[in-house]
Amino acid sequence: MQIALFQPDIPQNTGTILRLCACLGLDAHIIEPAGFPVSDRAFRRAGMDYLGHVSIVRHDSWLKFEDWRAAHGHRLLLFTTKAATDYRDFRYQTSDILLFGRESAGVTEAVVEAADARLVIPIKAGLRSLNVAMTAAMAAGEALRQIRNPQV
Repeated sequence: MQIALFQPDIPQNTGTILRLCACLGLDAHIIEPAGFPVSDRAFRRAGMDYLGHVSIVRHDSWLKFEDWRAAHGHRLLLFTTKAATDYRDFRYQTSDILLFGRESAGVTEAVVEAADARLVIPIKAGLRSLNVAMTAAMAAGEALRQIRNPQV
């Protein structure tokens, strides 16, 4: 199980997600360009001393990420407010990549089309969205719960 961030805007959210990956043993991917300089310094406050415990793969572009993914045969699961499939109703696999979009603009149409599945975390009507780090934690928690308890 891996987490990928598409062109993240906010270093604190990225640092929090990297800390999540470290604690859960998930690899992290950052698909650039990011809206900030991608460096340990940018993540230090939210990631704290956990950054040394996470494998971070940086991809210079969406196309390079897709080339890498195709070579490894991973399924891509896009978490988006524009999906119809509830993330709790989806069946996860250990080789899945959970993808989260840019805080300010989500993902491009090319990313939507490339996704093997588009999943939503339902929220109260009239509200826009959850914080991306909170979404990543909820998604990873459900995916890992299913993988570790396949009878559920």
